[in-house]
Amino acid sequence: MIQFSGEKVLMRIFLGESDKIGHRPLYEVLVEFFRTEGFAGATVLRGIAGFGAHSVFHTDKLLRLSLDLPIIIEVVESQEKIDALMPRIDEMMNGGMITLEKATVIRYTSKEKL
Repeated sequence: MIQFSGEKVLMRIFLGESDKIGHRPLYEVLVEFFRTEGFAGATVLRGIAGFGAHSVFHTDKLLRLSLDLPIIIEVVESQEKIDALMPRIDEMMNGGMITLEKATVIRYTSKEKL
């Protein structure tokens, strides 16, 4: 089992659902990148409404034809690992925002098979 506890960093990446690298959604590319780099995990959250740097309001209302809903990717990892990979993460971003905050991991386990 992986030992993953104590002081870590919560990284949140805010981007839009329509952000892409080539023809692939940016959030998929980033999650795959985190997995191949050995991060402990990643979660993608899809917002129902929000706005960003351009103050354009995005919502999931049915009458709207073009959606660009907010996406948040959350990962918890060591500061060293995040620092080492930040230049590559930044290269993939063409907008959005990245925040970092301290997090204390008190439990990180997988389900045991019965």
